[in-house]
Amino acid sequence: MSACADILNRWIDATAWMPRIHDHADVERYYRETVFPERTVIVAERDDRIAGFMALSSDHYVTALYIDAPDRGMGVGRDLLDTAKTLSQQELSLWTFVENDKAQRFYERQGFSAVRRTDGDNEESLPDILYHWRGAEGRQ
Repeated sequence: MSACADILNRWIDATAWMPRIHDHADVERYYRETVFPERTVIVAERDDRIAGFMALSSDHYVTALYIDAPDRGMGVGRDLLDTAKTLSQQELSLWTFVENDKAQRFYERQGFSAVRRTDGDNEESLPDILYHWRGAEGRQ
């Protein structure tokens, strides 16, 4: 649990446009008390350490997908999303920030389409985009 919170905390600390809303300990508490008990969390390992993780809610939302910096671009995120697509074969949704153009390109390469934008209706008050993926059964 703490390894996943650590990956998220490192990402926040390294991302200039991302405000720090919760301190490191609060992020770890949230993962321990909320994310792990309420969601399906899948971790990816490389070289006997956690390289990234994904949290999937029961309503088919990817609520977190973070890859540790040394492991980005190695297929870890793609593998995690492939697992999500196996678990939720009909559809998946997720949000990403408008500022995170790398994530947008990644999700679009994985077959997701932007379906909605906000001006910052989230805790961080940052504009974001809702992405949606339909599995083979959901496509027309």
